[in-house]
Amino acid sequence: MSTSTLPATPTGLAQSQQRNGAAPVADAPAFWPSPPQTIEESGLMLPTVEDHLVRLLYFGLQMTGAELAAGSGLPYIAIQPLVHGLTRDQVFERVGQKSVIDSGYVYALAPKGRVRADEALQRTWYHGPLPVPLAQYVAAARAQTIGEVVVRRDNLRAAFADLVIGEELLDRIGPAVNAADSIFMYGAPGNGKTAIAERITRMIGGAIFVPHAIEVDGSIIMVYDDLNHRPTDEQTTRRYDTRWTRVRRPVVVAGGELTLASLDLTWNGVAKFYEAPLQMKANGGTFLIDDFGRQMVRPVELLNRWIVPLERRIDYLTLQTGKRLEVPFDQLLIFSTNLNPADLADEAFQRRVRFRVAVDDPTEAQFAQVFKVVCAAKRVPFDPAGFEWLLRTWWQPYNRPLRMVQPRDLVNQLIAQAKYLGRPPAMEPDLLDRACRSYFVLDPTPASTAARFT
Repeated sequence: MSTSTLPATPTGLAQSQQRNGAAPVADAPAFWPSPPQTIEESGLMLPTVEDHLVRLLYFGLQMTGAELAAGSGLPYIAIQPLVHGLTRDQVFERVGQKSVIDSGYVYALAPKGRVRADEALQRTWYHGPLPVPLAQYVAAARAQTIGEVVVRRDNLRAAFADLVIGEELLDRIGPAVNAADSIFMYGAPGNGKTAIAERITRMIGGAIFVPHAIEVDGSIIMVYDDLNHRPTDEQTTRRYDTRWTRVRRPVVVAGGELTLASLDLTWNGVAKFYEAPLQMKANGGTFLIDDFGRQMVRPVELLNRWIVPLERRIDYLTLQTGKRLEVPFDQLLIFSTNLNPADLADEAFQRRVRFRVAVDDPTEAQFAQVFKVVCAAKRVPFDPAGFEWLLRTWWQPYNRPLRMVQPRDLVNQLIAQAKYLGRPPAMEPDLLDRACRSYFVLDPTPASTAARFT
């Protein structure tokens, strides 16, 4: 079994994200891929690019030189010698002309080209933008590392402005984010762990370049996807290699559907290329494993899969040929769980997840503040007397824990009850009582057996 190791970062690659701000500076990106002017500058072998152009024309039927360039992700000046060579070799044939410049010629596959296409499709059906070599991807991931981003307390407050959250919790989150390592976020359901994780990434901000695909030893690994990568809407006149897409730092979320298979390369036997695993798509951003401990595989198996990446910040992936790849593991990894971390992981793993953040139940004052915010958003007048009645009747007799999600759910229930009765929504005892009976599914008496199960 052979192994591909991480190459050194090329000299001259900008490392401009200084540790003195909340996010990368927009006009001083750490990595900016210039458009290759030759195939050599692309880092790819000539046969790889030729095969790709043949596949593009096979699926496109008829394309101009400019369209072939756009489809390949390389400037026309880079592929022009190959287009001319394929035409001389009677693989391509000119069938028209849309403009007087050389890139305006229209091409189709000649009979010899259809044979060449069959051979190219035997290797892969991939026909998106040309891949970038693994070495270029590794260098880019290192340059765009999330570890260079620093957040301050003011950044945290701004990012969490729409949430009711205590200073103590913010002070737990900040150092964990600055470490750009891993976080075990735990606490009862309904207290906003997922919302907190999402805002952490919003706070980090910034943009990075992600390749459409990577090439290693003739194999294609697709990295970019529309679900996990959102192109940035920032305007720029600076040209770049369009084999890469400039995206917001990614947020990859996996819940109960997460399996061990989704953490390894996925081979498409029909199209003959690989799909990158979730953690690779999360590089430079955040990977949130939500509802950890509820997956179909045992937690210990998932945790064992993470031990080496967490320790060494690299991950090992294996091609079908047996070749083993080393790729960067550069993301803020967040485990969010409703369960006790001590019940999910042994001491060795807990040492590697260096930050543990407890998301506690809200205080009564915080609970009231959330209620006020929800009422304002839903245009329901907040009534302090109604709120006190609610706590006195539906919480205190049962020692019911307060949850951040309850105000939203109860106000929605109250609005539904008011619509049914043809009344304006208000925090009146009878409407609140109807809402709670529907929400908690029990009779509001302390002796109720059902109360034990809320």
